[in-house]
Amino acid sequence: MTSFVSHTTVDCQDAYQLSEWWKELLGYVDVEDDPNEPGHEECMILDPGTGHSILFIEVPDEVLPAKRIHFDLRPREGSRDEEIERVRAMGATELDDQRGQYGPGTGWVVFADPEGNQFCILRSQAEVDAGPPPPASD
Repeated sequence: MTSFVSHTTVDCQDAYQLSEWWKELLGYVDVEDDPNEPGHEECMILDPGTGHSILFIEVPDEVLPAKRIHFDLRPREGSRDEEIERVRAMGATELDDQRGQYGPGTGWVVFADPEGNQFCILRSQAEVDAGPPPPASD
């Protein structure tokens, strides 16, 4: 017998505000018949395509641990670098740039959301499927 992931839970200080931020980043939506509202202590968002859900729960701790979650994200459309620019424009904090670390066209960038939760932006599936770029000629 095995288990499966029902949803991903994120401890936070403002469930509504953080769920709204992640909804915009990921294109997720509120659960039908259970909309999130300011002041809710638990807010769930749902990927309309895959059904994956993330539950944001307020915890009473003033200082939360730095690494409560970690998502690796692939752009649904466009390239990794286009998504990196969109995430920067949303106000995410860049923590580490690992692009090219393992050769041309590889790598990711590590960001933190408004409450310090870390996530990475990976290459899109189309970029992965295309393989590494050809070596630069001199």
